[in-house]
Amino acid sequence: MLTVDPSAYVNSLRNERVRAMESVTYERRGAAALVTIDRQERRNAIDGETAGRLGEAYERFEADDEARVLIFTGAGGISFCAGADLKAIESFGPRLDDPRGPLGMSRVISSKPTIAAISGWCLAGGLELALWCDLRIATGESRLGFPERRWGVPLIDGGTQRLPRIVGLGRALDLILTGRIIDAEEALAIGLVTELVPAGRHLERSLELAEALARFPQDTMLADRRAAIEGVGLTFTEGLALEAENGRATLETAWRGAVRFAGGEGRGGAGAGA
Repeated sequence: MLTVDPSAYVNSLRNERVRAMESVTYERRGAAALVTIDRQERRNAIDGETAGRLGEAYERFEADDEARVLIFTGAGGISFCAGADLKAIESFGPRLDDPRGPLGMSRVISSKPTIAAISGWCLAGGLELALWCDLRIATGESRLGFPERRWGVPLIDGGTQRLPRIVGLGRALDLILTGRIIDAEEALAIGLVTELVPAGRHLERSLELAEALARFPQDTMLADRRAAIEGVGLTFTEGLALEAENGRATLETAWRGAVRFAGGEGRGGAGAGA
């Protein structure tokens, strides 16, 4: 008769829990909160437990007033994220009705800027995670797409809504319907990727951007970001009203900035851009 050692079983469960916790790491790098998916043996594909960890990391970022920018990346440099782990697809069952989204925050809008630092494969739910971010910094060897089309797996983490808003409906339907994987150059050309960097520099550049964004007056930058994101679903007139409303709340900062400019700061475009 097969016997089970209770202590061995408990230790096995504990080890599984530890591995799940290690699958997502959170660390502060200056003004940035760096969240890394580390399931390299699965090309950083996400199972249900890992998705929960991503949600917890996001909530930790939102609660940290000193963390100005969230950066998502994948460990190892071979893959940003290969999407949902189809070998553990049943682990997503309890997550499908989560109002925050199966990935833990994919149906939530961050209150602060977000960056995807991409190297290698960025596929399926991994691409949806990258689309959730405001900016996407990728290395030249990166590959992006929705290959789950061939297995009949739907996009349920915002891909059908965010991709058309970023690259336009025609280009979005090309990728959504065909499931083809595109290279980094094409991704840059259609506006899917924000910037291309040399191999191994995706995280460094993302951290540079995070520090630059953190140096800007935060209230006006966040107000403009909010107006741009929320205004997409409004009529043009409603969007202008939203912009005006957000702008009024930041007038004190605007006056101070105007005085600095009048005093000579930033002439000739000095300090512009990130």
